[in-house]
Amino acid sequence: MRDSHNKTGFSTRAIHHGYDPLSHGGALVPPVYQTATYAFPSVEYGAACFAGEQAGHFYSRISNPTLALLEQRIASLEGGEAGLALASGMGAITSTIWTLLRPGDELIVGLTLYGCTFAFLHHGIGEFGVKIRHVDLNDAQALKAAINGKTRMIYFETPANPNMQMVDIAAVADAARGHDLSVVVDNTYCTPYLQRPLELGADLVVHSATKYLSGHGDITAGLVVGRKDLVDRIRLEGLKDMTGAVLSPHDAALLMRGMKTLALRMDRHCENAMQVAQFLARQPQVELIHYPGLASFPQYSLAQRQMRQPGGMIAFELKGGIEAGRRFMNALQLFARAVSLGDAESLAQHPASMTHSSYTAEERAQHGISEGLVRLSVGLEDVEDLLADVEQALQACT
Repeated sequence: MRDSHNKTGFSTRAIHHGYDPLSHGGALVPPVYQTATYAFPSVEYGAACFAGEQAGHFYSRISNPTLALLEQRIASLEGGEAGLALASGMGAITSTIWTLLRPGDELIVGLTLYGCTFAFLHHGIGEFGVKIRHVDLNDAQALKAAINGKTRMIYFETPANPNMQMVDIAAVADAARGHDLSVVVDNTYCTPYLQRPLELGADLVVHSATKYLSGHGDITAGLVVGRKDLVDRIRLEGLKDMTGAVLSPHDAALLMRGMKTLALRMDRHCENAMQVAQFLARQPQVELIHYPGLASFPQYSLAQRQMRQPGGMIAFELKGGIEAGRRFMNALQLFARAVSLGDAESLAQHPASMTHSSYTAEERAQHGISEGLVRLSVGLEDVEDLLADVEQALQACT
């Protein structure tokens, strides 16, 4: 896939961007700089680095050559000016929000959020004088009414974890224009291969790179991409001084290895998920299914416009509610009962009792997370085997 504003295509940049083997002794794979600190040629050079007057590495909590290459690559793939690597998705989210918000500020967020993000906002930064406003971001009038002189950020996921609700990124960015605020989008579900929020007007993108970007379930990592002035602030304030959420060079190297096959993996995730979703939609045991690739999905037209493919995540509810959902999950044999997503292995989880248990039952109802919702992360296995597993698990619900 070639992008008009770049000379090389997506996968070419995911493999090669920012690295010349001949500048590193011919090593085809970038080296891992497993170091915490760096030697200075002079006192003056070191002082200039600390003062921000000299470009260079001086402590790996702030920068490291291996992480710097990763940051260049994700910035290229997202179409951003700069990138920042962190130790987890929550490290990326908390470092960003702690940096850009202050007591008395207001933060507008979407109706549905990942459970740990929800907990951080309401039981973390919300306890320090930041007002959190949940708004239906697809309701233009409601969004317009919520923005005021204290609003400093609009933050959302699209599609949202776990119920797949989408937000029109360009419309939100347009509503935010002219106000002194930042639009921040969690792009974990899509990755830049399927959706690029910065090109639609967002200021920053955050990722749990633990998921699809890594793709192998063996590291935790987070990324922030966007305007250089904002990313620099998050590096020097949120990461360096507030969270210390530092990604190890070894994990950065593993993440770059995963990113080399991102396009191939996402194509397979999407292909498999579409077939699983179509199968589920035909089954009498299924009450509701939420998948952007189905014409029955309420926001299908937005998904067609905003995403290149519908992704690898499916949410659905069975007739019989939570008890039927438990029977289904316990009967699965190939799908692993596990949280996280984006691995080669297919995963199934129950948000109400797992990833979104930080919500109260009342809060889940308010934010569109039903008690019986089942979330599937469709992996890279042969789709015939996945369909057979889903079919036999559904039979356990009858």
